[in-house]
Amino acid sequence: MSKAGLIRLVVLVAFFGAVEALCRTGVISPKLVIAPTAMVEAMVNMLASGEMNDDIRQTLSSVGIAMGLSIVGGFALGCVLYWAPPLRRTFDPFLAAYYSLPHFAFYPLLIVIFGLGSLPLIVLATLFAMVAMILATLTGLDRIPRVLIKTARMQRLSLLAEIWHIRLPAAAPHLFSGLKLAVTYSFIGVIAGEFIVSTSGLGHQIAFAYDNFDNRTMYGLILFVLCIAIVFNLLVFAYERRLARQRGL
Repeated sequence: MSKAGLIRLVVLVAFFGAVEALCRTGVISPKLVIAPTAMVEAMVNMLASGEMNDDIRQTLSSVGIAMGLSIVGGFALGCVLYWAPPLRRTFDPFLAAYYSLPHFAFYPLLIVIFGLGSLPLIVLATLFAMVAMILATLTGLDRIPRVLIKTARMQRLSLLAEIWHIRLPAAAPHLFSGLKLAVTYSFIGVIAGEFIVSTSGLGHQIAFAYDNFDNRTMYGLILFVLCIAIVFNLLVFAYERRLARQRGL
């Protein structure tokens, strides 16, 4: 383990140890926060009972679809805007101001268009996440060193070979940043949407537990969502590091 990783581990252990002690001694009321070990116990019991399986399946399938659409669609649209400067100049102001818009205000409209169920949640999460991937793609392609492009032209590489061997590897760090943001925003879009109007899913169950003062269920579900999001991001990070090692970076 690297020194930075060891420091992060020590900080996390110290933080959760302090919270555990404060909760167990009653300094922090269990009506507000339960002990981290109690959260883990609640999560394990919930998963073992299978009572939330349908909600987990619905949320994760919606997140997965939104994630795939936002990553693939965002990358494709970013490439189109990069290769079409007039089109990019047209959409640049909208992309710059996109995240200042209250996306969830459009949820009633999405329900009218797509009906109730998972589809409006998927559309909302995709719209929320896709622009992050578009911006990351544009940034990555913009910052390719010009010397690499000149080298590719001198070697008489075809356009496809230039894209595959030069442009994509050079833009990879920014593309992975966009990918990680798309993963995060997909979770936020789906679960926050389930908070508002959905009658099922993890977001709905967390909101229902909160309304009924069921802290064990609420914190157990929150911990489960955090664990799933962390696992997704760790997989992306591990793949990114693997590619970097292969390129000798």
